[in-house]
Amino acid sequence: MASSPQSPQSAELEISRQSRILAALSKKVIDLDELRMLAAQGVPDGAGVRSTVWKLLLGYLPKDRALWEQELAKKRSQYEAFKDEFLPNTVGGSSTTGGSEGHSDGNAEHVEHGFLDRSEIAQDDHPLSLGKTSQWNQFAEHSEMIEQVDRDVKRTHPDIHFFCGDSSFAKSNQDSLRNILIIFAKLNAGIRYVQGMNEILAPLFFVFRNDPDYKNANFAEADSFFCFVELLSGLRDNFCQKLDNSVVGIRGTLSKLSQLLKKYDGELQHHLEITTEVNPQFYAFRWITLLLTQEFNFADIIHIWDTLLSDPDGPQETLLRICCAMLILVRKRLIAGDFSSNLKLLQSYPPTNIGHLLYVANKLQ
Repeated sequence: MASSPQSPQSAELEISRQSRILAALSKKVIDLDELRMLAAQGVPDGAGVRSTVWKLLLGYLPKDRALWEQELAKKRSQYEAFKDEFLPNTVGGSSTTGGSEGHSDGNAEHVEHGFLDRSEIAQDDHPLSLGKTSQWNQFAEHSEMIEQVDRDVKRTHPDIHFFCGDSSFAKSNQDSLRNILIIFAKLNAGIRYVQGMNEILAPLFFVFRNDPDYKNANFAEADSFFCFVELLSGLRDNFCQKLDNSVVGIRGTLSKLSQLLKKYDGELQHHLEITTEVNPQFYAFRWITLLLTQEFNFADIIHIWDTLLSDPDGPQETLLRICCAMLILVRKRLIAGDFSSNLKLLQSYPPTNIGHLLYVANKLQ
């Protein structure tokens, strides 16, 4: 959605907001409460500071500016170590089964012409073993995960040349997304990779890769990894299948949305869920798990995330208010609609003014 020309008054407000954010970032010790308040209103695109603001909001950068260089060097070095362990360039040996968890050279003396003596094959190493410790089973699961990551990365925002296309730049960006998701999956065995995580990673990497500071832009992959981990730490219950039906799982989150809508517009909630039987899981599952990345154009997503990341308790509560506001903004069409028309409307949300959407969401306190 193309942005409309700014009025002199709105342009003046934008300049004022930009100067306030720059002033907040220039302090020796960042006041996070002040920064959250400013960022929640949107980070001006022209300021060139969104990358720094997001890193602060996600706790990746410490409040003390004097520690930034040291902390960044440590984290970036740690990420390189993760790459060395989990993304080896060779095929065979430890590389195919996940670094240090793979085979060692301990059986090398028993190998002749590339084959192991049958007597030397442990039960858990048998190709047909279904045991969790089976190297063959681990290899199969790892390969399946890699294939899923590859498919999803290639489908990430196909309309944006940054992510898609034949250019070396786009392919390099795809490689970075792939690396981050694979390393995350290897380090988080309880969740591994869940389809759609690529969509949550994409805005982070886009913002960091476009940092005006070339040094920071060159380390966008490492910075995105740690910020991605931090962001998902507050959302992991939505991705854990074992918690789906629990109070903290995705169904519990959807129930909170239903209750929030009932609080602010009981008539709409009743019409949707009782009269037309359009329950939140039919449309809001994607809204919530993917942080609205599929509902709006990419520029609008970035502005929505300014607000989401500003919540000191994590994005979930703010996200629910935005989802509720989305329903309220199309209230007239929903009240007049039936199951089919309402479902179609909510599964393909119409273009809207993001500033107005966030304004309405902010009123739902």
